[in-house]
Amino acid sequence: MEAGMHHLGPRASLRRLRHVPPSHPTLDMLVTAGRDASVHVWDMHTKVQIHVLSGHTTTVANVKCQESGPQVITSSMDSTVRLWDLATRKMHVMLMHHKKSIRVLVIHPTEYLFASGSAGGNNIKEWKCPEGAFVFNFSGHNTILNMLSLNAEGILFSGADNGSLSLWDYNTGMSLQMMEDVPQPASLEAKAGVFCLTFDMTGTWIITGQADKMIKIYVEQAQ
Repeated sequence: MEAGMHHLGPRASLRRLRHVPPSHPTLDMLVTAGRDASVHVWDMHTKVQIHVLSGHTTTVANVKCQESGPQVITSSMDSTVRLWDLATRKMHVMLMHHKKSIRVLVIHPTEYLFASGSAGGNNIKEWKCPEGAFVFNFSGHNTILNMLSLNAEGILFSGADNGSLSLWDYNTGMSLQMMEDVPQPASLEAKAGVFCLTFDMTGTWIITGQADKMIKIYVEQAQ
């Protein structure tokens, strides 16, 4: 992968390319979370809060929803991932394999799997639903991991606070490619942190938002 083109972004650093809170894929529910350590479930029609999922001890950094149980998955600065049952409004299981804060989650688009990312070594972990069984570590990042994205072909893309970008085989955990972002010379901050990333709808282009206030698109180059 190489950076196919650049586009100068806003004056403030780019933190999110997708910032909308997750909605349930089949139920008319919106799930939000934040610094109050709670997860709030809302009725999309009435705009009324219908559940509060409690258990995390500090900021909830990421929330994902899926059709099958666990219907809600959360990660937190308390170093845990928690799986929730909406029917009982209770935590189904707590995963404690991470040693540091967990900023990001990603759900596999076709398989009953998800991954979590945190700071420190062995900081990307794959899990199997519904029990949250640990599968393996993706080893390579040794810094704060900010974002993960996964396409239908099983390619996992990760971005970190130090500007490092990595491609992984989701089925084996093998590293496919590692890159170091070069910040734009015109950036006043002159930083290389990756704050947000996503695959495009085709799953072949990668779009990132970074600390140098640039949106960058990475495309596969012909051999």
